Amino acid sequence: MKFAHRLAYYLLGVLIGGVFLVFLFKEKRTEFCYLPNCRVLKDIRAKGLNISKEAEATLNEKWVTIDDVKMSLQYGDVDFSKSNKPNPGGGKLYVIEGKTAKEQPIVLEVVNFSDKAILKAVKKE
Repeated sequence: MKFAHRLAYYLLGVLIGGVFLVFLFKEKRTEFCYLPNCRVLKDIRAKGLNISKEAEATLNEKWVTIDDVKMSLQYGDVDFSKSNKPNPGGGKLYVIEGKTAKEQPIVLEVVNFSDKAILKAVKKE
């Protein structure tokens, strides 16, 4: 068999396999999350977010909304130099930098426990 024929069969097989994988992963809604930033944010989102009284007071000031907090938990950056430190009340403190809908930078302090996550504070940067 000529090299061109073997190459054509190989490429046809790769194409069929690629189409199969696209449909398979599309149905499962699989998310590839291997980097530390992505893993921390996904873990916090999966547990649901409880809001402390201090953070609730900040949200009532109306310069930041709960939607801004959710977007920061989706697309924000975890500052690992200030994060992953034990919290006095248990859990680990994570500092997440994000933006509001008006492009104002905000900083979220989230305490991550094994079974829940608590939004400790929301600050302007």
